[in-house]
Amino acid sequence: MTKRITGEMLKEMVISAAAAIENHKQEINELNVFPVPDGDTGTNMSLTITAAENALASMTPGTIGHTSEVIAGAMLRGARGNSGVILSLLFRGFSKRLKEIDAADSITFASALASGVDAAYKAVMKPAEGTILTVSRLAAAAAAAVSENEDDIEILFEHALEEGYTALADTINLNPVLKKAGVIDAGAKGYLYILDGMLNALQGNMITRKAPASQADEKADFAQFTTESIEFAYCTEFITERKFRKDTNRLRDYLDMRGDSVVVVDDDEIIKVHVHTNEPGVIITEALTYGPLLAIKIDNMHQQHSESVVAAESAEPMKPETDVEPDELKEFGVVVVCAGSGIEEVFRDLGADKLIIGGQTMNPSTEDILKKINETPSNLVFVLPNNKNVIMAAEQCVPLTKKRVIVIPTKSIPQGVSAMLAIGEADDVEGMAACMSEAAQRVRTVLITPAARDSVFEDMEIKEGEYIAVLDDSLAAKGHDVDTVIGTVAKKLSNGFSPEFITIFTGEDVDDSETACVTDCISAVFSGAETSVVRGGQPVYHYIISAE
Repeated sequence: MTKRITGEMLKEMVISAAAAIENHKQEINELNVFPVPDGDTGTNMSLTITAAENALASMTPGTIGHTSEVIAGAMLRGARGNSGVILSLLFRGFSKRLKEIDAADSITFASALASGVDAAYKAVMKPAEGTILTVSRLAAAAAAAVSENEDDIEILFEHALEEGYTALADTINLNPVLKKAGVIDAGAKGYLYILDGMLNALQGNMITRKAPASQADEKADFAQFTTESIEFAYCTEFITERKFRKDTNRLRDYLDMRGDSVVVVDDDEIIKVHVHTNEPGVIITEALTYGPLLAIKIDNMHQQHSESVVAAESAEPMKPETDVEPDELKEFGVVVVCAGSGIEEVFRDLGADKLIIGGQTMNPSTEDILKKINETPSNLVFVLPNNKNVIMAAEQCVPLTKKRVIVIPTKSIPQGVSAMLAIGEADDVEGMAACMSEAAQRVRTVLITPAARDSVFEDMEIKEGEYIAVLDDSLAAKGHDVDTVIGTVAKKLSNGFSPEFITIFTGEDVDDSETACVTDCISAVFSGAETSVVRGGQPVYHYIISAE
């Protein structure tokens, strides 16, 4: 029986939940309706909650309010893909309800679950039912109902999971896309694995990660590292009252220059910091300029290593690529998400300031995007996600930086290229954003790739290994022969559309002879268009075709 949840207990619950979803992430990935590993749901959710697990590993929990804030802050910055962002929002709302709480009883905990659902619904512009939103809402409602007469939080979780699994089974009926594919919602199932992992921790059955057999021998052996190889000796954590209202981005930059593994989480009242450094005294002195210290903890990691304490830190040092003086600031900067050496070069030539490698199999986190925004030498930054599964993560950066950030919702590489070409068509910021968005909408995109799994998508039964062609957001053709697929999608593209320019970006595993056939096929259908081929080198998609 569990009547109250403390900060230490919540820490164990999230660690167990992270292991639960990691163990089942491939199962969740297989539920994805779209048969391409385009930042799969299980992977995104696992990486998002693992960010919280890693933040917890380096802290001593205080109240449940304190612990939940650290979890929410880490997940917000570590959020990947739409599913990861929604998961982070569920925990963000959960944290806000627990802000002033030392330990949560059943009523408070159920209320926090409901607050998380409210936060997620409010953040999604067009909430779709039959998704993680539906299941989390019904699970929270069940928890709230039980909490009125039951003080055992374990029973609360059991009822929430029971209702959640009932709702999960019904997602196939609520969501037309899922119904056609004959599957339940991947994100919803991932969320229930998280709740189940949390319940197991409450019951004393901590879930641990199962090492894949193929990777078991690759586990890091910390005994191979000498104590002297630890660059920064002191793990420094503190909480300071936010009294002087200084910009915490300045503190974050200050810490980046004097250490690594930097985590800064703040709200209107306090700032919480974790950093590895050789100058804890200097760090604390700087912290005092933000307000009086409320708590402090400094550990000697040389000593910890000698005692075989091997807690892993997830965050890489966030050191700026360049030191930009104020008089070097540009009028505006551009951050682009893309993958492939040739595509990267195209965006550099068009004037992109910072590139984030990702967007296909690995969606960048909010923190990955935020880092590049803060490194961009301008106080106005346009972000081009170039993937519909990256847009939400990019949008989370807007309130996390002092810079003005405008996310242009580009869903493909061709849309991103067109947006870059239109950036100089207006003089004011709003006009620039409008021109970029309009240019992105004018371009048509074709994606060609082999299917990664068997699937039913938009009434087409797809077999693993078959070539599929996606025209804009719709599946346009499939087949075992790439030439046939190209011919079919090209004819559909030509229906009422006469492009002037066609660009074919070739993938990393494509040979020249196949590319020549694809080019000939496109040229035969669009004889009046100027067709060019760029060695894009992108993963996943054998061909990305831009038509405008």
